[in-house]
Amino acid sequence: MTTHIILDTDPGIDDALAILLALASPEIVLDGVIAVHGNVSLEQTTRNALSVLELAKASRVPVFKGCDVPLVKESLLSPETHGASGLGYAQLPEPATKPQVRHGSDYLIEQIMSRPGEVTLVALGPLTNVALAIRKEPRIVQNVREVFIMGGAIQHPGNTTALAEFNTFVDPHAAHVVFHSGMPITLTPLDVTYQCIFTPDDLNRLLKIDTPVTKFIADAARFYMKFHDEYQSIEGCVINDPMTLALTFMPEICDYQNLVVDVDISTGAGLGNTFADFYNYEKKKPNMKVATGVRPRMFMELFLERMEKLARKIT
Repeated sequence: MTTHIILDTDPGIDDALAILLALASPEIVLDGVIAVHGNVSLEQTTRNALSVLELAKASRVPVFKGCDVPLVKESLLSPETHGASGLGYAQLPEPATKPQVRHGSDYLIEQIMSRPGEVTLVALGPLTNVALAIRKEPRIVQNVREVFIMGGAIQHPGNTTALAEFNTFVDPHAAHVVFHSGMPITLTPLDVTYQCIFTPDDLNRLLKIDTPVTKFIADAARFYMKFHDEYQSIEGCVINDPMTLALTFMPEICDYQNLVVDVDISTGAGLGNTFADFYNYEKKKPNMKVATGVRPRMFMELFLERMEKLARKIT
């Protein structure tokens, strides 16, 4: 049985790799991609989504523009992490396809409400589009099949502030709306994603296949690796988003706990901090399933095998 997925994303190097993994996975039907502000501007994330789909011969997948700024706070982009274009050193042609006319939040609402219990949402960027969709049509909370979110740092240092992970920090108010919505959420925080490192050896393995897909991965990943080395002393790069996508069809990659999770929306040093009440002091019902353990090489082998297959298919 295949899973129908909508990706809400801000490509972004690892977001682009997640798009490729979705296209390389027979367990998934990628129904659409919604772009959001985040790693780069909305215009650039939209262009990147279209270009990556075209690279993979999948321009049939519609792309929708979402929100270009957070709900409340000022915008924050990350060119130092992903490069000015969002795709590192990779240079893809200007896409021939265009984004759809409808706003991404409206597309999300229409898809979930027309197919109750069938659509899985995978949110890999700031949660602005998702929060807006909930505010426009609260019934999507009960009608979405499942929601996978890459975000937060529960018992791990932040990667944007000392406490906050990037996606949650960029729009903490949107995260607050989504976390408290009642959606069936699986969260993959930095606690697990930062154990899934795409190493130089992994890259060299892919480069044994000389195709446009492996060239793109190499050109994008080399920039990402340079950032991780200079800023975080990591040899390789963390590919947060493909790991989150993989859980839609291979949940055994991670171990989970049902937890009460919240996000700090106060001003000050804690803004965007995602935290869990492990002892449930206030006796609340858990609001999400959180990935707390991971088998990193299990995921990496899956990712590498799928990228090799996709690369051989697209020459």
